Amino acid sequence: MASYGLPARSWTAAPLDELPAAERLLAEALRRWGCEAARGAPPLPGLRLLLAAENAEAAAAPLDLLLRSLAEAGQPPALGSPLCPRLCPEEAELLLACALAQRGTRGEALAALARWLPPFPAYAVLPTLIRIGLALRRAGLLFRHPLRSAPPRR
Repeated sequence: MASYGLPARSWTAAPLDELPAAERLLAEALRRWGCEAARGAPPLPGLRLLLAAENAEAAAAPLDLLLRSLAEAGQPPALGSPLCPRLCPEEAELLLACALAQRGTRGEALAALARWLPPFPAYAVLPTLIRIGLALRRAGLLFRHPLRSAPPRR
């Protein structure tokens, strides 16, 4: 499944402070998970605390599962530090996958997962992406549609 035409570049190197609320919260959660995992601490409590502030605590466990699945597959995403002012490319790709799953474009979300995982594990992780999107939607956090709002290809 080809994944090279997906527009993650619309978020790549985007200033974190200029992202909409849902994207900014997910980026901060990704970074929190990365910091906690790097120092050997369990990432889930930190995720719950961060997401509970936005009434999106239900997204913590699926997000932890997603990132653990990527790490166990030997493809851990390179996540930025909490002080980095811009999104890293792999953070933008994870935002893209979550936004596509939340918006119901599951085939494209699967293609975004194919950047890290072979087909069968990507299919297995897709429900986790959907659960993240649903939890954020229930908290009133809706991602912008990345395929409709992407800049034109050059």
